[in-house]
Amino acid sequence: MSSHRGNEIRLTRRSFIRAAGLTLATLAAPAPGAAQSGSQRTGRPNVLLVVTDDQGYGDLSCHGNPILKTPNLDALHRQSVRFTDFHVAPMCTPTRGQLLTGRDAMANGATFVCMGRSMMRNELPTMADVFAANGYHTGHFGKWHLGDSYPHRPQDRGFQKTVHHGAWGITSIADYYGNDYWDDTFRHNDRFERHEGYCTDIWFDEAMDYMKARHAAGEPFFAYLPTNCPHSPHWVDDEYSAPYEKQGMDRRIAKFFGQIANIDENMGRLLKMLDETGLAENTLLIYMTDNGTTAGHTVFNAGMRGHKTQLWEGGHRVPCFVRWPSGGLGKPRDIEVLSQCQDLLPTVADLCRLETPSSMVTDGVSLAGLLREKERNVGDRMLVVRYGPDGRAKWECTVMWDKWRLVKGEQLYDLSTDPHQDKNVAAQHPDVVAAMRKHYEQWWAKAYPLFEQKRYIHVGSEKANPVMLYSCDWHGSYADNFGNLAAGNQIGSWDVAVEREGQYRITLSRWHPAADCPLDASLEGPLGKGRAVPIAKARVKVGDADLSRPTVSGQKQVSFTLGLKAGKTQLSTWFYDKDGKPLCSAYYTRVERL
Repeated sequence: MSSHRGNEIRLTRRSFIRAAGLTLATLAAPAPGAAQSGSQRTGRPNVLLVVTDDQGYGDLSCHGNPILKTPNLDALHRQSVRFTDFHVAPMCTPTRGQLLTGRDAMANGATFVCMGRSMMRNELPTMADVFAANGYHTGHFGKWHLGDSYPHRPQDRGFQKTVHHGAWGITSIADYYGNDYWDDTFRHNDRFERHEGYCTDIWFDEAMDYMKARHAAGEPFFAYLPTNCPHSPHWVDDEYSAPYEKQGMDRRIAKFFGQIANIDENMGRLLKMLDETGLAENTLLIYMTDNGTTAGHTVFNAGMRGHKTQLWEGGHRVPCFVRWPSGGLGKPRDIEVLSQCQDLLPTVADLCRLETPSSMVTDGVSLAGLLREKERNVGDRMLVVRYGPDGRAKWECTVMWDKWRLVKGEQLYDLSTDPHQDKNVAAQHPDVVAAMRKHYEQWWAKAYPLFEQKRYIHVGSEKANPVMLYSCDWHGSYADNFGNLAAGNQIGSWDVAVEREGQYRITLSRWHPAADCPLDASLEGPLGKGRAVPIAKARVKVGDADLSRPTVSGQKQVSFTLGLKAGKTQLSTWFYDKDGKPLCSAYYTRVERL
C-alpha cells in the first residue's frame, strides 16, 4: 500500500476495482479439487472490524474504570496488541470516513454528521472496495452514517451485504419510522426487513451468521461491525443497567453503562463463536471506538480531559485492540506510538497482502511493522484532528506531534508531564508552536480544496430508482434528529446529479412515508410528539423547473411531475402556510424517474 502523504488519489474507485479484478482473479482462485476454508485457500486472514459508538477510552474496566464491568472486552485486551496513543475524530461520521478511505476527513469529504457533510467523495475507494477487489466477500452490520441515498450507501461503497439502520442512529430522521431499539425494521441492501430482538444483539447475530456462512462456503471475508450503541438514546433492557442503578448512579449513566455491558456480552458470544468454528486462529480482529465518551467521563476518563465533540485528548483518543493468533504479531502488549484511524487501511492491506495500485494514496501509514515487532516507530509524524460542517473556523483543530498537542492553534500541551492538559506551555516553546502551525497551514492548503468539492446524490440511475432524499443530507438547517423533525421549521436543499434526462415524479412528505401521517398533523414517535404545522402549499425547484400547488388538510404527501435534464443541480422544497409564509422543507423527498 502506498503511503505517500498529501497527494490526491489519481485512480478512480471504479477503475481501481476493474484494474484490481483483472490481476487478482488468479490469486483468489482455489487449486483444483481444493476444499479449504476461505482463509486457508488464499493464505490470507479473515478480517473483522468492530467499532462501537460513543464508548470512550475510559469506558472499559481493563482501562481502570472502577464501576463498569467489561469482562469479555478485558479478555480481548489481554489477548491483543493494543495501540494506546490511537486517535480518531471527536465525532462519528468523520471517524468512519477516515477509517474506510484512509484519508483525512477534509480530504474525503465526510466531515460532519449532517448538513450535506456526511458523505465521502464517491471516487475514493473504500476499505471494502479494496477487500472485494482482492477476492474477499464483504459484509456490514449496524451503523453506517456516510450517506443514506445512492451512491453513498454501504452497498454502493464496496459492501456486498449490509444490514443497517439510517443515518446517525435508530430514531434519526433517516431511520425507519417507529424504530426504538427493539423489534425494529432495518435496511437489507435495497429492501427493508423487520427483526425481533434488541439492536446490538441483531448486529452481532447477523455478523456471526454471515461469518459462519462465508466460512462454510470457503470464502475469505471482511466483516465490518459498527454498533449504534452506546450512542443515545440510552435505551437497554433493565437487566443490564440495574447493577449500576443499584449503586445510586444517575439513570442516564447507568443506561449508558448498561448498553456497554450488553456490547460486552455480545463480544463474549462472538469470541466464543470464533473459537468453536475454528475461525479465531486466522481471523484478524480489530476492536476500536469512534470517538470519546458521551456520558462515562463523569465517572472515569482515564486521566484525560474532554469528551465527544471536544478537541482535548478525551474527545479523540480511543482504544484499539488487534488480535490475530496465527499472524505473527508477537505477545500481547501495548504500543505507545502515535497513530490514527487513517492508518488502519494501509495496515490491513499490508497484513493481508492485499494488492493495491501504486497510485492509490492514503493519509495514513502502515502499522504492520510495529505489530510484527519489525519496527519500533513509524517516523516523525504530525497528525491533524479536525471536523465540522464548514471551513470557516480554520483553527478549530488539534495538531499532534509525539506527546505535544496544539489545540486551536494557540494552546500547547505536553502530555508527557501534563496528561490532563491543564497547563498551556505555548509561551515556553514558541519553536514547537511555530513548527506545528506551519504543518497545519500546509495541511490546510492541500485539504481545503478537497473539502470544497461537492458530493452529489444521484437520481434517475438504473441502479437506484426511486431515491429517497433525507433532510440530514441537505445543505441548510441542521436536521438529522427527531427534535429537528418535531419542530417543523427546518429548511434546506440537496445537491443532486440527474443521471438520465426524462420525466420525474418528486413526492414531498413532512413525516416519514411509513408513518402514513397527514402533512399538517402532529405525530407521536418513540422520542415524543412532533408538532403540527399549518401546511397549505408545497413547492419544488430543480434547476430551472419551479412548481407549486396548494394542499388540503389531511393530505399525506404531494407529488409533482416535471422534466429534468441530465446534469448536476440543486433540488429545493418548501411547505408554506395559507399566507405564503415558508414553514419548512420536505424532510423526506422521493425522486423517481418515470
